[in-house]
Amino acid sequence: MGIFKKTKKKTLTAAEVSALWLQYMGDSMAICIYKYFLKIVENEEIKSILQFSLQLAENHMIKITAFLKDAHYQIPIGFTKNDVNLKAPRLFSDQFLLFYSYIMTIHGLTSYSLAITNAEREDIQHFYFECVANSKDLYKNIISLAKTKSYFSSVPTVSSPNEVEFMDSTGIISNLIGDKRPLNISEISNLFFNSRKTGFIRSLSIAFSQVAELEEVRDFMVKNVKLAGKDAESFDAILQQDNLPIPERWDAEITDSKVSPFSDKLMMFHAAFLVNAALSYYGAAIGSSLRSDIILNYKKVSNHAMEAGVFCYKILVKHGWLEKQPEAIDRKSLAKGTKE
Repeated sequence: MGIFKKTKKKTLTAAEVSALWLQYMGDSMAICIYKYFLKIVENEEIKSILQFSLQLAENHMIKITAFLKDAHYQIPIGFTKNDVNLKAPRLFSDQFLLFYSYIMTIHGLTSYSLAITNAEREDIQHFYFECVANSKDLYKNIISLAKTKSYFSSVPTVSSPNEVEFMDSTGIISNLIGDKRPLNISEISNLFFNSRKTGFIRSLSIAFSQVAELEEVRDFMVKNVKLAGKDAESFDAILQQDNLPIPERWDAEITDSKVSPFSDKLMMFHAAFLVNAALSYYGAAIGSSLRSDIILNYKKVSNHAMEAGVFCYKILVKHGWLEKQPEAIDRKSLAKGTKE
């Protein structure tokens, strides 16, 4: 029967606990963020998107708590009302709030799909199928609204070839000497989306750098602005070589407020989350890229993301902000304790 053998309903595998635990952390953060967004938003259509997002996060928290409690796992602290200042003035424009929801919904759909493939219990599978279905509806609403706005930029289109063609070379050697073939559709798609997502990291880091309380958090955000900015520009440069459009930028949608809506803990966790997501997307993009210059660029930006990740976790650990995930039993420590 292998992996499909019947398990007790209250038992959770490490993969199931990991997905639930990390989602609890993310949703508790999302609740803080969307509650603040709803305090500052003016556009009614965008407001309905934010309300839906908040409702989904709150519903997820209830169900995840029940799953973890039934399996006798400690509920994470996550983020609470102490991590959000609902009286803070506007830090983002309404347009940015919609763009934020767009990016984070993409991340949600990706993580829910992965969680389904790692879940053995039917009720856990059903929960993540629900998450995907609800997030799909949210995504459709976001795209439908965004396409009515002048600031929305679509992924580039390419003309259809007249006949089926086959590759006669990977292009690795020719790319190294500068004779590059045009980008293919997979490379265009990945470059555009990674430019957009990395540009988002830059814009959010600009906002966080303005309002962070601790100097080392501000310094990290400033460094992240530079790194993410360079990485987004590197994707843009490759697209522009083939005269393709690049994604919109959102730096101008950050106000000059210096009053933080969020705790430094929340902002550093958010930065770490985006770094991890970026590494996943860069890795997937390398696998579908055949041009050596693109592969080398993804390696470079991946190194930048890992560098940012190291700084993130050092700060989180230093200030006691990083909750420890459930771990395997430390048999060596138990054995030493027995001997003593």
